[in-house]
Amino acid sequence: MAAAIVFIILFGVSTGLHIVQMFRTRTWFMVPFVIGAIFETIGYIGRALSAKQNPGPYTLVPYIIQTILILVAPALFAASIYMELGRIVFMLDGDKALFIRRTWLTRIFVIGDVFSFLLQSSGGGLLATGSALGKTLIVVGLFIQLVFFGLFVVAAALFHMRISKMPTQKCYNLPWWRRHMLSLYVVSILILIRSIVRVVEYLQGYTGYIMEHEAFIYIFDGLVMWLATMTMNWIHPGEVAREIRSARTGSGRGVADEEQLHNKDGVRMDYVPV
Repeated sequence: MAAAIVFIILFGVSTGLHIVQMFRTRTWFMVPFVIGAIFETIGYIGRALSAKQNPGPYTLVPYIIQTILILVAPALFAASIYMELGRIVFMLDGDKALFIRRTWLTRIFVIGDVFSFLLQSSGGGLLATGSALGKTLIVVGLFIQLVFFGLFVVAAALFHMRISKMPTQKCYNLPWWRRHMLSLYVVSILILIRSIVRVVEYLQGYTGYIMEHEAFIYIFDGLVMWLATMTMNWIHPGEVAREIRSARTGSGRGVADEEQLHNKDGVRMDYVPV
């Protein structure tokens, strides 16, 4: 119960901050991430309800809530991470540094993520009814998530290396793009660690070591996913969204440009991009 309450608070605070950041910066591609954070919060409420029923009898509703929502939340995190990389590429005029077209980059990974999400959510629902097929669908969905996330990390790293060797002018104008790439790596690695542990958990089954020791879900799922949400709180992609809006509207006044709109005395100056 204590652990469940702690994670309800941790995810609740991070989720609330994400909602404020998303609306304040109009970072709408973070909607899936925010929904995932909400799922995590509600999922641990389900664990608290189950803990309250200890030592039983346990009812099905809290089990379904925690099983499905905690299971599928990282897939929603992944969707926003995929979309952020595509926007970073667009922001830096870095399409030539990709090994595939930017539009296809986002589509391929998001489609794979949606497929993984559907398999895991349907598997979680079947598992709650006692169907053996549910476990199979969850494992397949987690494997698909691992494959696509592994490929995503490779694609992001290749882009990072190529554009670092041949930087565009935007790379110099927007040097903070590197910290957003770093946040993508951190969140991706955390999701990979969590997914590997969950795959092993479901392969071992109900009598497996991981399933029988509750600490694993709190360390390798709860703590790891909370660190992922906090990483995106700390390095929020609002700057990226602002630059994208600037480029698409032709205003020419993004984060880097705003710094040039004031003289040394703090007086706002007209700025005409060359």
